[in-house]
Amino acid sequence: MPMLIDSHCHLNFPELAQNIQSVRQLMQEEKIGHALCVSVTLDKFPEVLSLAEQYDNFYASVGVHPDYENIQEPTVDELVKLANHPKIVAIGETGLDYFRLTGDLEWQRERFRTHIRAAVIAGKPLIIHTRNAVDDTLRIMREEGIERAGGVLHCFTESLEMALAAIEMGFYISFSGIVTFKNATDLKEVAKQIPLNRILVETDSPYLAPVPFRGKTNQPAYVKYVAQEIANLRGISLEEVAEATTANFFKLFKHAVSNREAVCN
Repeated sequence: MPMLIDSHCHLNFPELAQNIQSVRQLMQEEKIGHALCVSVTLDKFPEVLSLAEQYDNFYASVGVHPDYENIQEPTVDELVKLANHPKIVAIGETGLDYFRLTGDLEWQRERFRTHIRAAVIAGKPLIIHTRNAVDDTLRIMREEGIERAGGVLHCFTESLEMALAAIEMGFYISFSGIVTFKNATDLKEVAKQIPLNRILVETDSPYLAPVPFRGKTNQPAYVKYVAQEIANLRGISLEEVAEATTANFFKLFKHAVSNREAVCN
């Protein structure tokens, strides 16, 4: 079977970092060839980069998640400088989250714009987190000319209409373990309808473990269950999903090197 790629995980988080060798071993057993370790704060960015530097089949991003308030705020210049590293393949994760935070969130919108501008300058795509903020997310994407950078809406949970609007701007849609949940009927429909050449799969580990591991610590090897669910929904083989999503990953994250083989040694 073609290899799969976990396009979004947090391997520097303690639940996974302390067991990194067993995590990698299971990746190898399940033919998960690569993983993208995603940054959420600048103070932890060195941990993310270290993993990518240490292991050939790990890549990294640089960015500050919208949920974190009152922390070191990134500048465009700082993000561009940190992104100038061969193992940094994306800017983010960034975006808007109106679910966890309330009140005046203009700082969140400005942070989002900062990341978009840095991505355009750096020539690297964006990893976008969006929750309960469809209108503002799409508006800012359009206002900032985000198609110049491209990117992915990760851990997608919004409507088909939003997915198609993002795809029109050159974006990919990434599905996590949520798509395997029984009550995720609307999301399953999105996974059935959008073009296969615009789909990525991810774990967002250590969170959101797919069925049959729901409620347990997630890890990159479990991305296979996300891919299998998408295959089932679309009436195609797991091999076809693996081949398409792997090709999509390397097309989007063009700074990632493809050896087309699992190299978890």
